[in-house]
Amino acid sequence: MYEYTILILLLPLFSFLLLGLCGMKMSHKTAGIIGTTSLGLVTVLSYLTAFQYFSAARNAEGIFNTIVPYNFTWLPLGSLHFDLGILLDPISVIMLIVISTVSFMVHIYSFGYMHGEKGFQRYYAFLSLFTMSMLGLVVATNIFQMYLFWELVGVSSYLLIGFYYPLKPAIAASKKAFIVTRFADMFFLIGILIYGFYTESFSFSFAGDITMGQGTTPFIEGNMAKAMAAGAFILPTALTLMFIGGAGKSAMFPLHIWLPDAMEGPTPVSALIHAATMVVAGVYQVARMFPLWIEYAPQTMSIIVWVGVFTAFYAAAVACAQSDIKRVLAFSTISQIAFMMVALGVCLPGHETVLDNHTQLGYMAGMFHLFTHAMFKACLFLGAGCIIHAVHSNEMEMMGGLRKYMPITHITFLISCLAIAGIPPFSGFFSKDEILTACMQYSPVVGWIMTGIAAMTAFYMFRLYYGIFWGTENKEAHAHHTPHEASWTMTFPIIFLAAVTCVCGWLPINGHWMGFGQLISASGQAYDIHLDKNVAITSVIIAVLSILLATYIYKGEKQPVADKLYKTFPRLHRAAYKRFYQDEIWQFVTHRIIFRCVSTPIAWFDRHVVDGTFNFLAWGANEAGESIRTWQSGDVRKYVVWFMTGAVALTLVLLCI
Repeated sequence: MYEYTILILLLPLFSFLLLGLCGMKMSHKTAGIIGTTSLGLVTVLSYLTAFQYFSAARNAEGIFNTIVPYNFTWLPLGSLHFDLGILLDPISVIMLIVISTVSFMVHIYSFGYMHGEKGFQRYYAFLSLFTMSMLGLVVATNIFQMYLFWELVGVSSYLLIGFYYPLKPAIAASKKAFIVTRFADMFFLIGILIYGFYTESFSFSFAGDITMGQGTTPFIEGNMAKAMAAGAFILPTALTLMFIGGAGKSAMFPLHIWLPDAMEGPTPVSALIHAATMVVAGVYQVARMFPLWIEYAPQTMSIIVWVGVFTAFYAAAVACAQSDIKRVLAFSTISQIAFMMVALGVCLPGHETVLDNHTQLGYMAGMFHLFTHAMFKACLFLGAGCIIHAVHSNEMEMMGGLRKYMPITHITFLISCLAIAGIPPFSGFFSKDEILTACMQYSPVVGWIMTGIAAMTAFYMFRLYYGIFWGTENKEAHAHHTPHEASWTMTFPIIFLAAVTCVCGWLPINGHWMGFGQLISASGQAYDIHLDKNVAITSVIIAVLSILLATYIYKGEKQPVADKLYKTFPRLHRAAYKRFYQDEIWQFVTHRIIFRCVSTPIAWFDRHVVDGTFNFLAWGANEAGESIRTWQSGDVRKYVVWFMTGAVALTLVLLCI
């Protein structure tokens, strides 16, 4: 029934190979049509898969079946074997929808945004490679396949961030992203090796309730007895190491430093990779291995909670001081991804019992926010691209008053700002409210901290909104180049994503309003979402007050309050603008400590001891050869002398014995 799902991976792979090998012989239009058509077909197949999967009957336990239509052994290694295949369950099917939808919109949008760019064909080839890699990651049947496509995602992001390779900032940003995420991935790999060694499996769980398709290779579910024996220490360690890899990919503090610089890539790339898909890979990793966390490392999940809480606050504080609109959105992404991490971490509020309706709320809320955030954040980034395309600058000082020139971008941007601020009836309200409710159940301290961060989110997003569309118009800059609305290829995607943002939060499914819980929950059973009125009313009031505060400070043509705050707290503003000097701290740690105190002594030892030892052995062998080379001179008389000398010496030795 799901045999066609293999095309979801093969179509973008074929598009990448075709455009990568033959793209330069094509026109820009042809290359764009091939890439976009390929993703259009992938989107259709993804929606067809979702419709068939979620419309199928649940099993006797009320859970959607986990289906593996394809799986084969790629690399057998004794009792272990590395498998490649396709796994369909609720979270992987939802991710197919997210990735294909956003990628398809980015492909359409890029027709206008990248028009006339050198390397247009290469750009679409890289988009196809990235989409294939991310799709392969979410449908992976085992941890090893996830890691394989995880690294392909890293390569794809490196290529796309560094697309403008003649520019030094783009090259530096791509290398920074590659190095930081590879550093985190080292821990991911170590965790996988520990996990595989002790459990003799690379499976995501040991449940054994997977429906294998006809002709597929059964993969090892894992030895439950060994897993339980290792669970006391080994599995929590392995899962924590894997989480570090996810934290690097999802830009959690302190491994977040690559994401703001990654904005050097084309703006559609920012929408695709760094807002909607790649950065949620860490969240998806934790969600995918949630059965292992919940069974063997529930106490360790507090690490996820507090890393997420601090990251959300840090990123929100930095976003309040940024002037580059893409970097505001970048730090907003970091903060919102942290919300999702916190939601997964609080899925067991204070006890380790069965997953009842309250305990599984965080899991559902985290995945719900992943879905809604992908839509409105992609809309925000693509809207930012329209603005940059109109004013030829990322800085807010070059904008102001753009609502008069760009009405479509203005409305769609406002809808997305309201959604991320948590204002009903937009989708962000429903998903963020569920996260806050789950946090309150876990700990009132965590709940109120996250509520405060949600208020900061509303404030800095409307600071951004007023700085772009209201505020002081830069008439001098606009006189040289009058801003205008973008072409339909750029406006259609943001209209579509804004429309999705308006409805996907309360979309009825199976007769239930806010039906996302009918599709995804920690237990797998249908979950009825019920808004906590106290939390909802409080969060909305706080969000409205934050918006009113931003309106009071930033809406007018002049901002005396903002100027006064800047003069009163210049050092705080400077620190937030400089990201609290995290780049400088990392530079100091790497160059002054790691390179000077660790790498330099190791390099000296390598050159003088390791290389010196082998050089000495080579020199000794060479000198020995030079010393005895006369023994093989070809002179028979010398051979006779050596023969007689040896015979006499041997005779004397034998006589002495």
